[in-house]
Amino acid sequence: MPNIDQLLEPAITICQDAGRLIKAIYLENSYQSETKADDTLVTSADIAAHHQIIAALKRLSPEIPILSEEDADIAYEKRKQWSSYWIVDPLDGTQEFVARSGDFASELALIVDGEPVLGVVYGPMQDVCYFAVKGNGAFKRDSGGTKAITVQQHHQHPAQVHIAVSRVQKLAILHSGLDPEFDYRFTPLGSASLKSCLVAEGKADVYVRLGPTGEWDTAAPQIILREAGGDLQDLSMQPLSYNQRESLINPNFAALGDLNLPWLKILAGLERR
Repeated sequence: MPNIDQLLEPAITICQDAGRLIKAIYLENSYQSETKADDTLVTSADIAAHHQIIAALKRLSPEIPILSEEDADIAYEKRKQWSSYWIVDPLDGTQEFVARSGDFASELALIVDGEPVLGVVYGPMQDVCYFAVKGNGAFKRDSGGTKAITVQQHHQHPAQVHIAVSRVQKLAILHSGLDPEFDYRFTPLGSASLKSCLVAEGKADVYVRLGPTGEWDTAAPQIILREAGGDLQDLSMQPLSYNQRESLINPNFAALGDLNLPWLKILAGLERR
């Protein structure tokens, strides 16, 4: 396998190129959509970005297998033999794309021995890119340049916990499962990966996701969060795993900022749901 550090800039370019393709389709408002067998939406923008990313990754590293949301029907017997592979979500936030909120992203990650070691998330409408390589820190690149990012550290008992949530998340259900000892402020957003990056950037304390997601939704945000000082874990506070079972569907999870906060206590009611 090529040196991981040498794969980063090409991976960023691949992700940005896909995002710009999606943005062009979005601005033209010229796409078709349909419902997949799992009742999720897919559009021609998802498919176009998928094909572009796959072709570019094959040129970059032909020896590394690829798992994409839009081509995930690969038998576990085959993929469990992969020691490394790319995992791709060509368009994270398809519902937001269709709803025309602008809150969507392209993302990809490199998995080695069951954990993400490189991740890129690009929001084309904001022209913002988040990226990380294991052991090298997490970064944000936008029109202001590239800067290191870190989660917000709470140096005293917080009066308020800032939670990023999905726009379709029912806040009453979420709030009823949170520890009443704390005060909560909710910020509804679209793309799951961008919400996790908001935590990595220190602009939210946690992103809680209740409901199905795929491993392609969380791999890139997980390494970005870890390198920023946080983590992405299930609600029993165990890190998410990759390619360890037949199903590629994640459990409910939380993208966590300051790991010194008592997250198990704060989220305990949600874990029991």
